[in-house]
Amino acid sequence: MRLFPDLEYPITQHWLPAPSKRRSKRLANKIRFLVAHDTGNPGSTAAGNVKYYESSCQQCSASAHLFVDDKQIIECVPALTAPPEKAWHVRYNCAERVDLALYKCHANDAAIGVEYCYGPNIKAKEAYQRYVWVLAYACWKFHLDPAHDIIDHHRLDPTRKTDPHSGLAKSGGSYAQLLRDVAATLASYSGKAALAPARPAASAAAWVAGPQAGTITVRARLNLRYGQPSRLAPGRAVPAGLQLVYIGCVVGDDINGNNRWYALPDDEYCWSGGIVGDS
Repeated sequence: MRLFPDLEYPITQHWLPAPSKRRSKRLANKIRFLVAHDTGNPGSTAAGNVKYYESSCQQCSASAHLFVDDKQIIECVPALTAPPEKAWHVRYNCAERVDLALYKCHANDAAIGVEYCYGPNIKAKEAYQRYVWVLAYACWKFHLDPAHDIIDHHRLDPTRKTDPHSGLAKSGGSYAQLLRDVAATLASYSGKAALAPARPAASAAAWVAGPQAGTITVRARLNLRYGQPSRLAPGRAVPAGLQLVYIGCVVGDDINGNNRWYALPDDEYCWSGGIVGDS
């Protein structure tokens, strides 16, 4: 059995100046989850992003803990090699407040933000391997479950952000596959069974025929539901026009004669009657 303290990839410390707007040097609360990001800037490297953060550390407050490309994993705000500090990688005033609903804390206070670098001058396979590995290592270090404790930036700020879905898609991957690969990597080191299922925990009989993955667009303001495809389940409202990634279809509550629901990452469900082009 391999042990994570024998690091497969080096984590390079290049900490931002502190105190500064990008790095306050305030310690984070207990780490409860990880936020998967991509840079949104195709071709920008880990070193290039950190250099920009460093040069603008007194002008801008947005930050992240780690940047990952095909050559390096750079820690610019302490997270894995020293006691974690707060970084400003998710807006505090997102209307959905999904982080508070799921983890009872805000991402900037109790989560580590990991940025994926991608683009034509970055070798996607090597960058992805490092990205998967560092997420798995963080799960091991903070006793997190990849199935529940990694969340995409898009879900936290759905009206403004599409990461890391967009960056992973540019590299030929998907967020659902990322969660599976992180769980498999964690299992290979710890000897535990993989923790991230390919799909949410609906019964096998509930899955219905149809595409296994894709995107859908919300027709009008709609409530997504957590845990089960039911109008009685807790959830969050999303606006018209929002594009969502789905990983399958299930049978759920019948609403106006339609019992077909889309299964989304992180055990969310979307009624198909609220989707453009569906019924």
